[in-house]
Amino acid sequence: KYLYYKNKPLVREKDTICYGDFTEKCVLLFEIMSYVENEGVKVPGKVLIQILSTENGSILKQADKDGMFEAFNYGMFWYEKILAED
Repeated sequence: KYLYYKNKPLVREKDTICYGDFTEKCVLLFEIMSYVENEGVKVPGKVLIQILSTENGSILKQADKDGMFEAFNYGMFWYEKILAED
């Protein structure tokens, strides 16, 4: 079983998080590049964001952000905008 967010699977394996449905035109990929310690807890530091085409695997958009919260918000904005273009 997978965790779902907004009716789409959100899957993590080690430092890679994939969000989206592979039957659509793209998926959202997060790669945790570093960790920082916050109040004694290890949390994601630098996070690479990529929107990947499910058709050919090409990178449609890419950026990096500090922290998972900022990366997720930024990535979701791109992802939803690209899916709405059709």
